[in-house]
Amino acid sequence: MMIIRPIVEKDLNALKRMAENAGVGFTSLPANLDLLKARIADAEAAFSSSPESEENQSYLFVLEETSTGEIAGVCGIESALGLQTPWYNYHLGTLVHASPTLGVYEKSHTLTLSNDHTGCSELCTLFLDKDFRHSKNGSLLSKCRFMFMANAPERFNERVIAEMRGVSDEEGNSPFWDGLGSHFFAMPFAKADYLSGLGNKAFIAELMPKLPIYINLLNNDARAVIGKVHDNTLPALRMLEGEGFENLGYVDIFDGGPTIEANIRHIRAISNSKTLAVEIGDASPDDEAYPCLVSNLGIKNYRCTLINASISKAQSAGAIKLDQASADALKVAAGESVRIVALSARQAA
Repeated sequence: MMIIRPIVEKDLNALKRMAENAGVGFTSLPANLDLLKARIADAEAAFSSSPESEENQSYLFVLEETSTGEIAGVCGIESALGLQTPWYNYHLGTLVHASPTLGVYEKSHTLTLSNDHTGCSELCTLFLDKDFRHSKNGSLLSKCRFMFMANAPERFNERVIAEMRGVSDEEGNSPFWDGLGSHFFAMPFAKADYLSGLGNKAFIAELMPKLPIYINLLNNDARAVIGKVHDNTLPALRMLEGEGFENLGYVDIFDGGPTIEANIRHIRAISNSKTLAVEIGDASPDDEAYPCLVSNLGIKNYRCTLINASISKAQSAGAIKLDQASADALKVAAGESVRIVALSARQAA
């Protein structure tokens, strides 16, 4: 069984392996042992924190194969960006140059350095090992965060964003960085990206031009990838769009990848989720069943997995039936409550 749980200290080696496999462009998971140790410590502190805390809390979850103990993936949530150091991205805008006398009217698209997402919550650090990219594991890993947020909405901002990985090649070259950032920093994209993951993103951004950058002054390769995602990131983008996220014109300062966002109350998996009592027993075959996310209601002992169920039938019965193995994995007993939602909107339609 695949189960989502909070990361703990013993997961360090698995996290290091995933960081090494993630490659260039995965800013939030650099292959630096000290930083990874700190991220785990921060996550353990976050799961134990008070919901009234006004500081950013960094939640980190792992996907575990329970029969082997193998860690297959990782994902995270930042509760409030930019409270300690500024949070930067570019906002796509338009400037109009007009002269009625000369009969000139020209629109120019621009990139302007922005701190608009300060205080927002962020979905981050999503990585799934290639051997586990099947059986809806990617959907579980990504959407488990919504179940956690539904359990404790007071811990998060009403505005939730996700930075999507931009275009770069296997050698770690970014057309956007080569066309813009490299003119201000004498370093390749891979190094700038690594330094960003170490916490130096604000320092680099502060040396970028503060005035709007005219996109038509960039080379063709850089212009072509603005707002585009890495091929490996496209499924994650489509998944979040299906949950209600949209692109409002923000892109990353390094690789030009899009930042998408949604109001926490409008995210499908949060707004449509239900809480139902648990009944332990063997579920009878049901032709109307479909994949559902189901989680306990905990924070420090949070667990989430996938089951096949019909939510409407469960609501009519007043309970959701779980087999003993699923109940044990979710750390719930008969009579306790779990949160449940269809894995995707079309499956419950």
